[in-house]
Amino acid sequence: MNFYEHTVVAKQNLSQKDVDAIEKKYSDLIKNSSGKVLKIEKWGLLNFKRKIKNYTKGYFLHFKLEGEQQTLDEIRSKTKLDNNLVRFLTVKYKKLDLETEYFTKNKI
Repeated sequence: MNFYEHTVVAKQNLSQKDVDAIEKKYSDLIKNSSGKVLKIEKWGLLNFKRKIKNYTKGYFLHFKLEGEQQTLDEIRSKTKLDNNLVRFLTVKYKKLDLETEYFTKNKI
């Protein structure tokens, strides 16, 4: 099995209920296609540097997963067809860092 990070950017005009539905949809998709979700990070609503398809912001969801090529093919085919997503990116890793979260606010 290989390790992957899959980040999806959802449209800014979605409700929190819709964003939670997207998270559940892709985590179930990974589990059903012989994959394993190791961690899900919700980065929230972030600004884009440039407009993407007339959107200036997007909800970022970051999945850290373990899976096969079949899992990756299934994820890519579903994300390309999803109208609620603006962009997505999948990166393969030899080893995942599960402790570091880059977009959490430090509580002092």
